Amino acid sequence: MITEWLIYPTAIAAGLLGGVIGFGTSILLMPFLVQLYGPIKTIPIIALIAIVANSARVLLWWRLVDRRSVFYFSVSAVPSVVVGANTLVRLTPQLVEICLGVFLIAMIPVRRWLAKQAKHLNPPHMMLVGAVIGYLSGIVATTGPLNTPFFLALGLSKGAYLGTEAAASLVMFAAKGLRFHQLDVIDMQAVSQGLIIGAFVFAGSTLSKRMVLALSERTFMRLMEAVMLISGLSMLWMAVA
Repeated sequence: MITEWLIYPTAIAAGLLGGVIGFGTSILLMPFLVQLYGPIKTIPIIALIAIVANSARVLLWWRLVDRRSVFYFSVSAVPSVVVGANTLVRLTPQLVEICLGVFLIAMIPVRRWLAKQAKHLNPPHMMLVGAVIGYLSGIVATTGPLNTPFFLALGLSKGAYLGTEAAASLVMFAAKGLRFHQLDVIDMQAVSQGLIIGAFVFAGSTLSKRMVLALSERTFMRLMEAVMLISGLSMLWMAVA
């Protein structure tokens, strides 16, 4: 059984990881949070943590954010995430765990395929991306692995990619958290835990900036895939255990 105090040092490490590769914060925390709070309550807690984590990344890379891409992405992502959140509350806890695990593992080959197939995108193209990503984000805890190839296809890299993806995700997760509140999925315990854990994530994120420019692209991709695989297998194990 995971004790609650373990979540805080994990949150610092998750914030550092997410600050370096652009996602991974939610993926790393997810198995711990599901063990402590259950799969349904984990989703809104993750949404609150993501708001804090993405705020930190936006602050770190504010000058490099592609604001047009963020705008077009948000126009479709916000209504889509509301529809996805409505879908989530109709699912059973075990089904949610299985979906989360399968989703994370499946994103490894999907991300590789998208990276090979994706052509250069323009900001208006992000409206279609936002519609799909927004809906999926309402159902699963994180879509960071799927976001990555699309934001990179805009021609963004490192700080510009990290800041732009974080800004777009921040808007989406804010809408997601508001909808969960309206559906009574999120309560004061979820709010308090999300904000407390988020504070540790924020601390980890602030340590990441120096590491970003030092990472090679190959190391960057290996980190992403390793985190997805480990967390996905952990989720499936908890679903069948």
